[in-house]
Amino acid sequence: MKRPLASLLVLLAVSSPLFALDIKLAHVVNEQDSFHLAATKFQELVEKYTNGEIKVKLFPNAVLGDERTLLERMKMGIVDAGIITAGPIINFVPRFGAIDLPFLFRDPAHAYKVLDGPIGQSLFAEMEGQGWKGLAWAERGFRNLTNSKKPISTPEDLKGLKIRVMQNPVYVDSFKALGANAVPMAWTEALTALQQKTIDGQENPLNVIVSFKLYESQKYMSITRHAYAPAPIIMSLMTWKKLTPAQQDAVVRAAKEAAQFERDFNNSSEATWMKDLQAKGMIIDTPDLGPFLDAVKPVYDSYSEKFGKDFIDSILATK
Repeated sequence: MKRPLASLLVLLAVSSPLFALDIKLAHVVNEQDSFHLAATKFQELVEKYTNGEIKVKLFPNAVLGDERTLLERMKMGIVDAGIITAGPIINFVPRFGAIDLPFLFRDPAHAYKVLDGPIGQSLFAEMEGQGWKGLAWAERGFRNLTNSKKPISTPEDLKGLKIRVMQNPVYVDSFKALGANAVPMAWTEALTALQQKTIDGQENPLNVIVSFKLYESQKYMSITRHAYAPAPIIMSLMTWKKLTPAQQDAVVRAAKEAAQFERDFNNSSEATWMKDLQAKGMIIDTPDLGPFLDAVKPVYDSYSEKFGKDFIDSILATK
């Protein structure tokens, strides 16, 4: 009787991971959003590259809290990982605010070169002091402006409009400079405010405007591409330290590939999203950005000392 039992235990040891870990990855948007696309790809690849040693359970729709709450829970190890827009991170790592400066990035290639290179890695290094491990740079994307009132062709058209922005002082100051009444609030609250028309508009990439059906409350969209919003895939440092070196390598590899998968999807889908939004009745305007660029120059002046002019210039100079 003992020999079959011993054989069974050996078989189980060979066929099962020696170190198994279940991790919770959370984000605040719905399953139609490209964040979830990145999350599901990360889940698939982590389990593949660790041979099932690490299982990833996904928690979309802010069920574990808004982004600031997720960041705080990752510090404590209550949430293991997340895909987070960079905006709320500025409240903990101030230099992150530099990448939120308006019209900083010329195009996706510029943003990717900056974030995947030494500049992005230096920002990830600063995150570790807050208890987070940066794995890869996914994206929210280039942001555009929508509202329920009128076409926005110049900064003057924004005067008096209540525009929801992320809870991020750079975004608040940028939209104040453009003449809007900037209203910082969590995304979960913003959806209700848009439907109830307690705010007039918001700014987000096309993938958000489509996945959250913002055309139902927002008739007008201006293609301003006024900011590029990255979305780091990050892990609680407490969870990271539980992993073996091989598992850490596998997790980073999975995150980088998931981020690239999402970027490719976003870039290849933009034309389709535009057509879809127009078919849903949105009026889309492509304004001359010159006046917008002039209007936000004081934002650069006010933040140069805080973020470091050399740091900002190094981003602008990246080719």
